[in-house]
Order: sequence, then structure tokens, then C-alpha cells
Amino acid sequence: MKKIALTLFVSMICFYGWSQNGNEISERSSVRDRLFFGGNLGAAFGDVTFVEVAPLVGYRVTDKLSAGLQVQYRYRKDKRTTPDLEASDYGFNLFTRYNLFAPFFLQAEYEYLSFEFFDVRERAFSRDGLSSVLLGGGIAQPLGNRGFFVLTALYNITYDDNDLTNPYDSPLVLRAGVNLGF
Repeated sequence: MKKIALTLFVSMICFYGWSQNGNEISERSSVRDRLFFGGNLGAAFGDVTFVEVAPLVGYRVTDKLSAGLQVQYRYRKDKRTTPDLEASDYGFNLFTRYNLFAPFFLQAEYEYLSFEFFDVRERAFSRDGLSSVLLGGGIAQPLGNRGFFVLTALYNITYDDNDLTNPYDSPLVLRAGVNLGF
């Protein structure tokens, strides 16, 4: 439960920016008009210190469909292990978002994450890679001309409860934040 609360806390202070500001695009819209930029910033402190930086770039294919790439870097320090785990995790995700009707959207992501963990059998720190597929949706509530308040709920369909090295403690990924247009 503590891990879920920590994940929720980190998600609540994330800023997940994009420039889908409600302006319609047409077949004649330039590449520049279709591009958007943004990212996540997150942090939590306590028994587990967590800092994340995750910039993204996306492309509006149509008014309803967008896709993009996000790179991630996460610093973690976990005082609950002996010895303390101090790790750098990094990876990327490819995402697509389909706007059903305002303010609801569907979202799908493929994520690859290289992460460190303490291998209890080897009694040493190790690095592993994890591929995940996340599906879900959310709400984007406008805040002025170029901003949105966004709630997203994704489910990791590849989550394995029996994988003790998994960096996630739940298949459910909840995000809340403010989207800012650029």
C-alpha cells in the first residue's frame, strides 16, 4: 500500500506537457503545427527517494489521433533494502492517444525500462530490462487556451505479479497533472 501511495504521490506532482491546445489541424497543416513537446517531472522523498525527468515529442496525425516518443530518466534511492539501493533507471516509451470526444481519450503505450534491483540470490545489485504494454484512457479538462488538467489511468497488461525484480508494484498506473502547450 505504501508503494501505491508513493506512486500516486509522484504521479500527482508530475507535469505532463503537450501542445494539443484544441486548435484544429487540416491536411494542409505544416509539420511544425502538428508537433508538440512536453514531458514529466516527478519527485518523492522518504524511505524511497524518487526523481524523474521525462521529455517527450509528439505528432498530431489528425485532430483525434496523436503519437509520440518519450525518454525517461529516474533516480531512486531505497532505504528499505540492506544495503540501500541507489539506482538510475532509464528508458523510453512510444505512445498513441485517440481523442474520443471532449474531454475523453484512449491511450496506448509501449515502454522499455532498464532498471537496477537487488538480486537476493546473488546478493548483489543487477540491471535488467523490462518491456511493458499499457492501455487505458483519461480526461483532459481545458485550463485556458493552451493548458489542460489531465487524469490518466493505464493498465500494464504485461505486468507479472510473480516477478520479484519488477520495478512496478502494481499493474495500475495513475497519472494526474497539468498539460501546458508550447
